[in-house]
Amino acid sequence: MQNDLFRTMDRRECLRLLAEVPVGRVVYTRHALPAVLPVNFVLDADSSVLLRTSAGSDLLRAVDGVVVAFEADEFDAASHCGWSVVVTGPANVVTDPAEHERMLRSGPQSWMPIQDDVFIRIESAMVTGRELTALRGTD
Repeated sequence: MQNDLFRTMDRRECLRLLAEVPVGRVVYTRHALPAVLPVNFVLDADSSVLLRTSAGSDLLRAVDGVVVAFEADEFDAASHCGWSVVVTGPANVVTDPAEHERMLRSGPQSWMPIQDDVFIRIESAMVTGRELTALRGTD
């Protein structure tokens, strides 16, 4: 049986929606267990997800150089509709001084107080998304 309530979205639509929300969740491994951390972010011109953290953060140590997932969504509980996008790819610390300076000016602004700004880039190697549409015509 086909479920007409779910619609798979293409990469372009996923990235467009992702650019419209300020918060997502980075999914990574911490002490051999799955971990999820809500973070604010921006999409860079190359469709990478950019995060800003402190040089000594646990997140930085856990994700630098490994493949992670990043998820963002938007749902309306009243209408039971919304969307979810997942970006999967390698996460790396931005080490290029010129890129770092550019991101200080135009990159994500952390909602948390941080010291020694470090930027993490999650490459959008795989982008998937689904939309849940409201159930129509039922009472």
